[in-house]
Amino acid sequence: MNIGKAAKLSNLTIKAVRYYANIGLVKPQQNITTGYRDYTDDEVSKLKFIGKARKFDFSIDECKELLSLYEDKNRTSKEVKKITLEKISQIDSKLRDLNGLKKELSFLANNCQGDDRPNCPILEELSKK
Repeated sequence: MNIGKAAKLSNLTIKAVRYYANIGLVKPQQNITTGYRDYTDDEVSKLKFIGKARKFDFSIDECKELLSLYEDKNRTSKEVKKITLEKISQIDSKLRDLNGLKKELSFLANNCQGDDRPNCPILEELSKK
């Protein structure tokens, strides 16, 4: 199938599908007649896999590793679990950072009068060096 159909079936953009092919995450065959890439159902399954992994914030390198483990029938699930637990830890760290930012911004917003005067603690804080 062509890239457009592969993109549609995998819920990815054509640009993303092309990128994943260019970096070797999927390996569509070159159609010798048309010169275009042909995607198989297996390639579309891999694209869906990558799309889901990216939604979970796995990096491209992590996707490569997970895809490699997925294709390795002799893998152990502990390898996959280790990668997943590391990702959860990273997400927890990001959540702590975001909650800290939210508290700071909430404090600033609560201390801003939001009136017609120019005094604004939000801008004052943002302009501090």
